[in-house]
Amino acid sequence: MDVQSFVHNGLDPHMAWHVLFTGAAMESLKGISDRRVQRLLVNRAQQLADDPHALGTPLRDELRGLRSIRAVGQRYRIIFRIDEERRSVIVIAVGIRREGHRNDIYALAQRLIRLGLVEPPQD
Repeated sequence: MDVQSFVHNGLDPHMAWHVLFTGAAMESLKGISDRRVQRLLVNRAQQLADDPHALGTPLRDELRGLRSIRAVGQRYRIIFRIDEERRSVIVIAVGIRREGHRNDIYALAQRLIRLGLVEPPQD
């Protein structure tokens, strides 16, 4: 089963918030070979539709304006932005927390912003 089929299109009228995945987040998700982990990550991200303000931790410094939630046994992180105007949660990155490592999810989010591949967070 393709990862696209796991991802909700974000248009369910019964959800309080729409959850959308950026292209970069989808690529990260597709890069995870374990389909079970993919499903768990998508399910965790979909939980944000109920109340994204109640979940996750606000990030600081270069990632200020973004939030992060833990997923899949605390090993993975989902980095997202809340768009109040559109009542949308935009997942910008999904990956493993590897503090100090080049492939750390937070380092990836910073690179995506610097390269202009993800809209910078709003204050």
